[in-house]
Amino acid sequence: MHYTGTLYRNPYEPPSPMLEITQGCTHNACKFCTMYKDVPFRMSPLEWVEEDLREIASWAPDTRRLQLIGADPFCMSFSRLDRICDLVHQYLPQVKIMTMAARVDNVKNKTVEELRILREKGMAEVNLGVESGDDWTLERINKGYHAADILEQTRKLDQAGIAYWMTFLNGVAGREHSREHALHSAEIFSQCHPTVVGTGGLTLFPGTPLLEEARRGEFEPLTEKEMLEELKLFAENLNCDCAFITHHTISGANLTGPDFLGRKEKIVAALQNSIDHGDLERMAAIRRGKRTL
Repeated sequence: MHYTGTLYRNPYEPPSPMLEITQGCTHNACKFCTMYKDVPFRMSPLEWVEEDLREIASWAPDTRRLQLIGADPFCMSFSRLDRICDLVHQYLPQVKIMTMAARVDNVKNKTVEELRILREKGMAEVNLGVESGDDWTLERINKGYHAADILEQTRKLDQAGIAYWMTFLNGVAGREHSREHALHSAEIFSQCHPTVVGTGGLTLFPGTPLLEEARRGEFEPLTEKEMLEELKLFAENLNCDCAFITHHTISGANLTGPDFLGRKEKIVAALQNSIDHGDLERMAAIRRGKRTL
């Protein structure tokens, strides 16, 4: 397999083969991230893709699900993704579902009709690293798009029948804009139709511009208690018929699972209990021990 470096995959994906089709990130400028800092973006040559599909076919010929790996492989043109779909079905005819990570702006270069064709060929789900629905925050962390883009591009996915996850990055606005980040993100997410909303808490990793800004006093990170308060505010105002997943450092609170709206009161109550009685020092220690997003 032509795996060119560290592979990042959705930990909630069912076990399935991974096919790397891009390396690096087309944007690679978010202030909180170093995942692809030293990895130039490139598309895997189709010869590599075909060779890897032959190899997967040799040991998993009946696989029905495939993970297309890269920071944002959905950036590729319709014609190239269409060709990759055809290659997948040539070597793995039982594949019905393909998933991949994506940036919101990866959708812009495809029409709804093109997206429908990709869906018919098995591109069933993309994982959108949205992070925030607040324009101030999106600009502050250099995401490269705005809230209006989130709404416009997810509507295209809805029309095409492509499912999508959306992520909320708890704490990324810092103390200065925490409330607006939570409220505006919940407002934007609630106008979309994600199958899953996932939340993670900001960790300031070495080498990130946000850590350097914090050291210079230009960014004030939230405490663990403030992180929980922001997450609770987001959850209180989120109205999505979706599953809810959190990677927060909370322990003892059953926050992750399906049917967010049916469990919303319990989730909010669990967050409040963690705010009032949680071991905040332990949560902070867990966060300090993280090495990647």
